[in-house]
Amino acid sequence: MAKKSEDTKVLDPRINRIAKKLEAIRKEKGYTSYENFAIDKGLPRMQYWRMEKGTNFQFESLLKILDALEMSLADFFEEFE
Repeated sequence: MAKKSEDTKVLDPRINRIAKKLEAIRKEKGYTSYENFAIDKGLPRMQYWRMEKGTNFQFESLLKILDALEMSLADFFEEFE
């Protein structure tokens, strides 16, 4: 039987919310594929995918994505407490 790793990291719920919002905004902009979005916007494809999954979350990457979406930090975080 496989042993569950004790090192499995539980994601912060705030990161999950941000990741889900990135995905939702991408889809609102008409991109059903994260790959097409990343390629069209000049973003590293796998890095963007990891951001949407919440597994590689760096603010520098978030800023690049928001620039590609032409969205400010204030607009992105307006519904967060």
